[in-house]
Amino acid sequence: MKEDQDRFILRGQTLAFSGNPFEVGVEDAVDYRQDGAVVVEGGRIADVGAATDIIKQYTCAPVINYGDALIMAGFIDTHTHYPQVDIIGSNSQGLVDWLQKHTFPCEAQFDNKAVAENSAEFFLDQCFLNGITTASVYCTVHPQSAESFFEAATRRNVCMAAGKVCMDSNTPADLADTAQTAYDQSKALIERWHDEGRNQYAITPRFALTSSPAQLEALGGLWSEHPTALMQTHLSETKDEIARVLEQHPTYDSYFQVYQSFGLTGEGAIFGHCIHLSDDERRAIAVSGAAIAHCPTSNAFMGSGIFDLDATRRTAPEIIVSLASDVGAGVSFSMFATMRAAYEATRLHGVVLHPAEAFWMATCAGAKAMRLDDRLGNLVPGMDADLVVLDLKSNPLIARRVARAEDFFDVLFAQIIMADDRAVKETYVAGNIVYQRAQAST
Repeated sequence: MKEDQDRFILRGQTLAFSGNPFEVGVEDAVDYRQDGAVVVEGGRIADVGAATDIIKQYTCAPVINYGDALIMAGFIDTHTHYPQVDIIGSNSQGLVDWLQKHTFPCEAQFDNKAVAENSAEFFLDQCFLNGITTASVYCTVHPQSAESFFEAATRRNVCMAAGKVCMDSNTPADLADTAQTAYDQSKALIERWHDEGRNQYAITPRFALTSSPAQLEALGGLWSEHPTALMQTHLSETKDEIARVLEQHPTYDSYFQVYQSFGLTGEGAIFGHCIHLSDDERRAIAVSGAAIAHCPTSNAFMGSGIFDLDATRRTAPEIIVSLASDVGAGVSFSMFATMRAAYEATRLHGVVLHPAEAFWMATCAGAKAMRLDDRLGNLVPGMDADLVVLDLKSNPLIARRVARAEDFFDVLFAQIIMADDRAVKETYVAGNIVYQRAQAST
């Protein structure tokens, strides 16, 4: 028989989600096969099932056998800063000190296109090395920083959301725009890049402290003109930040209400951190359809606080909480490190995060937050074949732990606690391998 040139099969253990584990329970939410197979055709997932059934049905398709490695949807990072790769792990006294000492001087260099291009390429390489196939990315105030990022993403055919940061208040002069230039430049970038290929645009006021009311109003108007774009910003990262926002916007009762009043909430809005929310704010976020990007490694590293996932879900069960690295205040690209930090944060609030819940937050929840859940984030037919293949015994210590695992969930838990980028064997984007550990030089 002649082999199918556009169709192939990946065989191994497979992980998919048939529901939200927070809502239906982990047993009903997880679709796991010990010997499963994924049919990839034309850059999409054509079929998923038991390996013997799939191979029997698609007799002409070549099979790539990954043995006992795990095949699943690629990780989705809903809050990260590509210009900050060179300042990851920088010491500071807290958020404001970190911004002034490290972030703003670093971002000022992005008026140089060569700097932006180099950082964009490095950032995407790091994403793939860590099995991240989609992210919602902050650029700098310079329009060319977004241009460079989208150009790099387009060359790799990867689905990324990104946006030029907008800030006209409480910011260095060399990083300031205005209400009008923020609107004009963001609009031009939307018209050039949003839905161009796999690119998504995210309107990006940095946070309420760095945007005047006029700028927030302009960006809210821009979003109403382009409602299929995303909107990303920061919310309630530190208590000092909240106090200063309410001082700057004294007519509002809460930080979230500031964004709400300017039309910057709703489906497709992703709010980073959200550590110090009131119950009223949690309910308002849930009602609006907006999402939270939980950034646990950044929250801990910066000493900003510990996000209370349990209280958030008890107050507003329908709220979308995804996971994010927040590079570079976040100290790792690894979604294993992010899940591990999220697990530790819940333990400090007296709750145990189940591994299925953590993996769901790192995939399906991220896709939902970015309004891409009909295309990405799960191992189901019809979705783009953005996949990661994980070695579940990637180092001797994990191998010993996995050998004593009670069940598949225990194996997943071992990954959360002990795995790093070495667990990523291969990363696929639209059915094409973009990273192979066997061929990696580092």
